[in-house]
Amino acid sequence: MTTRSATLRRQRLLLFSGRHWKMRLVLWGGAIAVGVISVAFAWAANRAQELFGHILFNPWLALALTPAGFMLCAWAARTAFAGSQGSGIPQAIAARHLKDDAARFRLLSLRLTVGKILLTLIGLGCGASIGREGPTVQVGASIMLTAAKLGGLGRERGLILAGSAAGVAAAFNTPLAGIVFAIEEMSRAFESRTSGLVLIAVILAGLASLGLVGNYSYFGHSTSMLTVTIDWIAVLVCGVLGGLLGALFAFLIVRGTAMIRAWLAGAAMSRALMLAGACGLIVAACGLLSHGATYGTGYDAARGAVEGHGLAFGFAPLKFIATAASSLSGIPGGLFAPSLSIGAGMGSTVAQLLGVHAVSAIVLLGMAAYFSGVVQAPITSFVIVGEMSGASGMVIPLMLASFIAYAVSRAFQRQSLYHALARNFLADIKA
Repeated sequence: MTTRSATLRRQRLLLFSGRHWKMRLVLWGGAIAVGVISVAFAWAANRAQELFGHILFNPWLALALTPAGFMLCAWAARTAFAGSQGSGIPQAIAARHLKDDAARFRLLSLRLTVGKILLTLIGLGCGASIGREGPTVQVGASIMLTAAKLGGLGRERGLILAGSAAGVAAAFNTPLAGIVFAIEEMSRAFESRTSGLVLIAVILAGLASLGLVGNYSYFGHSTSMLTVTIDWIAVLVCGVLGGLLGALFAFLIVRGTAMIRAWLAGAAMSRALMLAGACGLIVAACGLLSHGATYGTGYDAARGAVEGHGLAFGFAPLKFIATAASSLSGIPGGLFAPSLSIGAGMGSTVAQLLGVHAVSAIVLLGMAAYFSGVVQAPITSFVIVGEMSGASGMVIPLMLASFIAYAVSRAFQRQSLYHALARNFLADIKA
């Protein structure tokens, strides 16, 4: 009885403690802020892409506009907003390995939040093949880390994880994928101590997003299912092809980034700007060859493919090249949406070559398989594609394709893309 009374007293103290309520309110406010900012970021990203489309009344203008925009973003990312380069997910992963607050705030801060959003929008406004979802992860982690600092919460590693999950959930309106992403990709383990933080952050960020834009599926609702033998053969084909192409992309980014870091070490700013301009020129060339389809996130092309509209055979390889060039250029921008669009192009090509019945279903398989091959996170891949398309009847095929792609990718590329890039940020800070 005495033990029970003591437990009840502790619970009452926790319930009515002003300090604990302050911590709760800071946590809740941070999670809601992640949801609101994610929605605003998504809206602004769409407007930036529309602006680029309006500016290109002559397609050849991209040969000047895109390299110039890349150079501006690369310059700002190396000066005013150092640490904002690339996806943003590697920065969040690296910050979880750091114990010093000053070191963490070099990768996650409100200043970087502003820079990350601004430079990603400029990149999309000049045609870069980038997404906003990876940057939203860095933004979410930055907001939650700042909330921890302001509220004296402690548990910084858990709050970075929670902010990252909330960013994914709010960016795609995929709460389950946000939770799985936090476990599989960000932490590479289930941490029971932080599971509550992750759930609270995802729920509140999701509610904020739901309140502002309503309930929606990112790629609409697909009712397509595999029906005959040839459709099921496509599961294996997409899995193997997605794993090979995903491993190739990851290899190019990891090896290319290492070579570029060595080339730029101690060099003048002009060398970094020259690289960014050259990458921008490659992206513009891909845009011209694809009649503009490879610019930006690739969302419209991917959604069209999910809805049954076939993509040209050249779309996937050109989008692959444009995304690799954008990633190596040193400008801020994510890989989620471009990778899914490359996968959609791959799936569309497989469907046309095999003559399958369920074209939309094969496109979804291509998206999940290629994304799994790139990031080597198979559970996140099939969950996020399933949630984004509402394809409840495709769970098993998506799961199979994702795990086949993961196995193939791991056979050729042992380093996980995001974790390999995170080691670069850790090396820079330790240096």
